[in-house]
Amino acid sequence: MSSISSTSAGLRYGSTSAISQERQSTLRSNCFGTNLPLKSIKSEPRRMSCSSTRVGNGLTLRMALVDQSLARNVYVGKQFGTLAYDLVQGALVKWSSLMDKTVPEPPTAVLIHGILGCRKNWGSFARRLAKSFPMWQFLIVDLRCHGESASITKGLPNTVAAAGRDVLNLVGHLRIIPRVLVGHSFGGKVVLSMVEQAAKPLARPVRVWVLDATPGKVRCGGHGEDHPAELISFLRKMPEKVPSKQYVMDALVQEGFSKDVAQWVASNLRRSGSLSSGSSFSWVFDLEGIAEMYHSFEETNLWKIVEDVPRGVHVNFLKAERSLHRWALEDIRRIHAAEEVAVDEGGGVQMHVLEDAGHWVHTDNPDGLFKILSSSFEGFTT
Repeated sequence: MSSISSTSAGLRYGSTSAISQERQSTLRSNCFGTNLPLKSIKSEPRRMSCSSTRVGNGLTLRMALVDQSLARNVYVGKQFGTLAYDLVQGALVKWSSLMDKTVPEPPTAVLIHGILGCRKNWGSFARRLAKSFPMWQFLIVDLRCHGESASITKGLPNTVAAAGRDVLNLVGHLRIIPRVLVGHSFGGKVVLSMVEQAAKPLARPVRVWVLDATPGKVRCGGHGEDHPAELISFLRKMPEKVPSKQYVMDALVQEGFSKDVAQWVASNLRRSGSLSSGSSFSWVFDLEGIAEMYHSFEETNLWKIVEDVPRGVHVNFLKAERSLHRWALEDIRRIHAAEEVAVDEGGGVQMHVLEDAGHWVHTDNPDGLFKILSSSFEGFTT
């Protein structure tokens, strides 16, 4: 098992000569402060090979190359809060030292999950993208109050804007420049908020994908259609610890939620204690914080960034054919009107429809979604 220790050296990502076509490289790390010093980074020996590179100040950097898998990465920002993340890298992307300024930055895409989700929702899809587009790397994160970020995120109010700032702070500290931003549902508003908050610092061109969400007022289905607000409200009434995942699934189905949603929600439970002690299960997310985030999602209006899109930014809206989200005719008209204005202003807005898919677009029709998103990665040059 290898480890890295340093108190002064910083790291960034760069692309170098090709490594094995069948491999993706990830690095397990805890990064503190703006200089990204590394502390005791350990990798899993069963799924890796190691190589060493000499960098400044006599530090030997050992790089873990992990076969077709995601290593866990936890970013800890001393000043701006924290997010847990994974970086899935294509076979032609390799780690490089900050001191080597001649190595170009690999293009990066950021994939953001929806409410009550986690970065693992995008794991398989990110690996598929990395295999097909080996020059790219894909950053997937747990938003505040979600997944592994729930236990470490503190501070700012739980809003769409705060979630966007978290991700902007993360990419800033990792010193990566996103060329593509993809957000599903709640995550769709997060990526729009990122553009609104950092329009000038973002690279040009940048492509933004808002999956099954509109920039304005939220219009969801009625009772019995897995309404997120009703789901959150019901979960908040449940005990903090439950005897089993099946207990939660049965309760949700009995309340009228679909079996698929019940299974998905139960995946956010983790065992507390040991099997021998009669352990229970508890949530990995912060339900109170998530309730605040969803309220912000309903109220946040980001039409301005769509109807006055910055030069060099291309915003894509994708509507699922069987969406739970109610796309009002007026919303669709405004998006089409923005398409015409954006062309004249040097930006871009476009509407897409994903056939044979409900709201969970990356699981309902992953092939169709892959085909649509692929246009953002094909023929890209640094």
